[in-house]
Amino acid sequence: MTQAEALSILKTGANVFLTGEPGSGKTHTINEYVSYLRGQGIEPAITASTGIAATHIRGMTIHSWSGIGIKNKLDKYDLDRIASTKHIVRRVGRAKVLIIDEISMLLPETFSMIDAVCREIKQSMEPFGGIQIVLVGDFFQLPPVVKKIKDESGQEEIFVKDAPRFAYSSFVWKKINPFICYLTQQYRQDDADFLGVLSAIRKNIFNEGHLRHIEKRKIAANEAPKDVPKLFSHNADVDRTNDEILRKLPGKEEIFEMSSRGHQSMVMALKRGCLSPETLRLKVGTAVMFTKNNPKEGFVNGTLGRVESFSGYSNEPIVITRSGRRIEVGVEDWTMEEGGRILARITQIPLRLAWAITVHKSQGMSLDEAVMDLHDVFEYGQGYVALSRVRRLSGLHLLGWNPRAFRVHPEVLEEDELFRAMSEEAYLVFEKLGKDEIASIHKNFIRACKGGTT
Repeated sequence: MTQAEALSILKTGANVFLTGEPGSGKTHTINEYVSYLRGQGIEPAITASTGIAATHIRGMTIHSWSGIGIKNKLDKYDLDRIASTKHIVRRVGRAKVLIIDEISMLLPETFSMIDAVCREIKQSMEPFGGIQIVLVGDFFQLPPVVKKIKDESGQEEIFVKDAPRFAYSSFVWKKINPFICYLTQQYRQDDADFLGVLSAIRKNIFNEGHLRHIEKRKIAANEAPKDVPKLFSHNADVDRTNDEILRKLPGKEEIFEMSSRGHQSMVMALKRGCLSPETLRLKVGTAVMFTKNNPKEGFVNGTLGRVESFSGYSNEPIVITRSGRRIEVGVEDWTMEEGGRILARITQIPLRLAWAITVHKSQGMSLDEAVMDLHDVFEYGQGYVALSRVRRLSGLHLLGWNPRAFRVHPEVLEEDELFRAMSEEAYLVFEKLGKDEIASIHKNFIRACKGGTT
C-alpha cells in the first residue's frame, strides 16, 4: 500500500494499524494526517509508547495521556480516581482521534487499560469510547520490556514465556478491528543487496548468501572509521566510549545546560525522551549527531558532523556536516503539546556525542554510516533495528555478531503474514468504493468530529 492510499483510509475515521518496514514512511504519513486534521480544526491526541518516540512526535507518552502512569493493572478504585481527575477527563473527553506511535512496545495489558479509561470517561461501551484509534509501528522492531522472574534456584532470571507480549494479542485489538495499512515503498535504503539482506531477516529466510554480504562488512576494532557512530546493545558501552574519546580530545570543553519550563513531571518525561543530554559537553573536533529535524537549517535527526569551532558572539557550536554544510547550531525546543497548547518545554542544543549510541535510542534514525557491535544482542529484533538504521551496505561496519542478530520474533513472523494479507483486503475494500464515495466518507467524518476547514 502507498502512503497516499493509507492516508485516504485514515481520513475515513476508521481504526487503522499503520505498519511497514523501517524507512517506508510511517511517520511521514502520520504527519500528513495530523496536518490534515488540524487544517479541519480537529486536534488529534498524539502519543507514543515510549518517551523517546513521544519526543520525536511532539506528543506525550500514552501512559501519561491516559493517566495510567506506571501501573500494570487497574482496579475499580484506580479507574474512578483517573476518571475524576479533571485534566485527564478534559483531554480524553474531547479526543476524537488518538494516535499511538511505537505500538510494538506497548504490552497488551496496557492497551486494555487505556481502553478502559477512555470508555469510563466517555461513558460509552464502544472500544475507546468511540475515538478513532490510529496505531503506528512495526512489530519486527524492539518489543515491549517484559518483567523477568527468578528460576527455581533463585539465581537466574528467565522470561515469562506464556504471557502475551504484543498489543495485537489484546482482546481490545480484536474489538477495534483496525484496517491494516502496510506501507510497501522504501525510502531509506537504496541498495538492492542490502534490501535483500533486510528482507531476508524480516521473512526468516536469512541464509549463507545473505551472510556473505554481511561478512564483507566485518572489520577489526582498530579499523573502525573515525567519527562514525558506534551502535551498542548496552548503555554502559555507549557512555564509556563517548566519555573516553571526549576526554582525550585537546582543547577547552564548552558546556551547554538544558533549560526547562512547565510541570515538573512533564519536564522530566521530555528529558527522558530527549536524545540531547541535560549537560552537553563539546570540544573542537567532537563527533556529533543532530537530535532534531530541521530541514530548513539543513539537518535531521541522525545527521552526522564534527564541531569545527564555537561562535565568537554566541558561543554556539559550528558544525561541519558529512555533506560539507557549515551550520551554526542554535538551541531548539522539545515540547509536550495538547490541543495546540504547550504544556512543557525543554531547550537545548540539538546535538549529542556521536561516537556511540544504543540500538534502542537509534530507533527512528536514518544513518549514512554506523559501526555496530552485535555480539551482545539479547533480544529479537535488536539486530534488525540496528542494521536497518543504515541506508546501504557500504555504510555498514560490523565488529561482530551472534546468531540472534539476524533473527526476528517467530510469533511476529506469523502475524506479519496475516497483516500483509489484511492490508491487501483493505486496499480492495476501499478501491471498490470509488473516489466520490470515499470523499463523501471523509467529509462525514470531519462533520462527525465537528470540524471544518479553518
